[in-house]
Amino acid sequence: MKTKSLNPNEDIQAIREIMERSSKFLSLSGLAGIFAGVCALIGAAVAWFFIFDSHQVQYNEYIQNANSSVKSDMGFYLLIDALLVLVLAFLGAIYFSFRKAKKAGLQFWTNSTRRLLFHLMLPLVSGGIIIIILIFRNKLDLVVPSMLVYYGLALVNAGKFTFGEIHYLGLTEIGLGILAAFFINYGLLLWTIGFGVMHIVYGTVMFYRHER
Repeated sequence: MKTKSLNPNEDIQAIREIMERSSKFLSLSGLAGIFAGVCALIGAAVAWFFIFDSHQVQYNEYIQNANSSVKSDMGFYLLIDALLVLVLAFLGAIYFSFRKAKKAGLQFWTNSTRRLLFHLMLPLVSGGIIIIILIFRNKLDLVVPSMLVYYGLALVNAGKFTFGEIHYLGLTEIGLGILAAFFINYGLLLWTIGFGVMHIVYGTVMFYRHER
C-alpha cells in the first residue's frame, strides 16, 4: 500500500517540475552557447586580422565609404565570415542540445521545441530581411546594431520557452545593439562582445546551473 507524501512542498515542487518539462524546451545545452561564442570570436579574429588587415583598414572609414571600391570585396568577405559563424553556431546548437536530450532520456523534437523555434525565428527572419535592405541601401552603420537588437529580441521572445538565462542574454544583446547605434566606430568590438563573449558567459552559467 502506497503512502502519501507528508510534505506538501515536495508535492508542489514535483508538480512544477512536471509542468516545466511539458511546457519548456529543457534540452538546450550551455555548451551550445559556449561553442557559438567561440565561433563568433574566431569570426571576429578573421575579420580583424585578415579582412581589415590588423586594423590597416579602419572600420569607421569602411563604414563611411559605402560607395568605395574597397567596399564590395570587403563586404563580400564580411558576409561570408558572418554566414559561416551563423551556420556553425546553429549546427553546434543542434548537436549539443540533441546530445543533452539523449543523455537525459528526453525527447528532442516536441511541441516545446516547435514553439521555441517559431518564436526565435520570427524576429530573426524579420531582422534578416531588414538587414539585407540596409546593406543594399548602403546603410552599413546600422547593420551591426540591427543584428544585435533583432537577435536580442529573438532571444527574449524565445526565452519564455526555455531557461531564463536566454531571456537575460537577449536583454544584454539589445543593450549592446543600442550602444552600437550610438558608437558606430566600435561596432565590430560590440559585435564581438555580444555574439562572442556574452555567449560564452551565459553558456557557462547555463552549463553549471543545469547540466552539472
